[in-house]
Amino acid sequence: MHIGIDARLLYYQMGGISQYVRWLLPALAELDQVNRYTVFHSRKDGRAYTPAAPNFQRQNLWTPCHHRLERWALAGEVARFRLDALHSPDFIPPRFGARRHVITVHDLNFIYYPEFLTPESMRYYAEQIQWAVQKADHIAADSHATRYDLIEHLGVPPGKVTTIHLAANPLYARAYGAAAVQQTLDQFHLPRDFILFVGTLEPRKNIPFLLDAYDRLLKTTAVDPPLILVGRKGWIYEDVFKRIEELGLAGRVRHLAGVYDEQLAHLYHAAGVLVTPSHYEGFGLPALEAMHCGCPVIVSNRGSLPEIVGPAGLTLDVLDETEWTDALYRVLTDSTLRQRMIAAGYEQAATFSWRKTAGMTRQLYLTG
Repeated sequence: MHIGIDARLLYYQMGGISQYVRWLLPALAELDQVNRYTVFHSRKDGRAYTPAAPNFQRQNLWTPCHHRLERWALAGEVARFRLDALHSPDFIPPRFGARRHVITVHDLNFIYYPEFLTPESMRYYAEQIQWAVQKADHIAADSHATRYDLIEHLGVPPGKVTTIHLAANPLYARAYGAAAVQQTLDQFHLPRDFILFVGTLEPRKNIPFLLDAYDRLLKTTAVDPPLILVGRKGWIYEDVFKRIEELGLAGRVRHLAGVYDEQLAHLYHAAGVLVTPSHYEGFGLPALEAMHCGCPVIVSNRGSLPEIVGPAGLTLDVLDETEWTDALYRVLTDSTLRQRMIAAGYEQAATFSWRKTAGMTRQLYLTG
């Protein structure tokens, strides 16, 4: 078979979907030496993500991601390759161009929380998703939660959508020495055992709620670790910094952007706990990364997060501030609980692998 994979998004932004494509490609190359793969890159991208395997080749395309004419322009570019299957990891397939179209849908956040998106983003997703799921011959969903949403909210037939969990960057499963971790802490002037949040600063991440729970922790207990927010500023992020000022937490809360993967691994190893109080997550990659690094995790009970952390993490009501404060206190002070969560986290993280993801994805290419 001749299989095409759309990797253009890697040029435009290195977010979660791009990371998915980045690690899926080498896993497919390791698993499949029989079928022919063409990986489509942006013509502007000078980086090499196509595996150096004899059955993989790179082709450059002109069509930019998320262009208003993308469906037609992309179809015109890929049609000449006579593909048996085309995988669109960013969920939007072209109008034509392959015998079969496979897409990955990562979440349906816009359905639950339209107020958390900009009007422009809301219009884009609402217009594209219904057409995309109808056009696709098969759909991969990052989680059972997203699969359920596709079936219940968009009317996708159950047999047309398969849950295929992602995995973490293999870097997070490596062992790191104390000296390397300490070097990163020194660079950012951080102590150990801080509270860590990782993700884009945007409304659905529910960070003002986290700040309130953290403020209550400082005021009602003797525990006073700093809260470290790692991630870029997304849309409507101003409320985060406004709430920090209102609570008088400017000296206790730090925002770090531009943190490299290896530095983030060091932060996971040094943190007392990772917190993810999101209203909705299609997968919840930081929780998986943290478990690989021996960091206990507390997550909300929304979206995919409960299935990703399994029995290893604490899953809490996303609206119960007292419950979050109490959980933070217990994880940071109860060494027995911490060790139990760390051990369970390693075990849970080991159930996710790119080889497993690639194997299930390849099966969709071949048979759907």
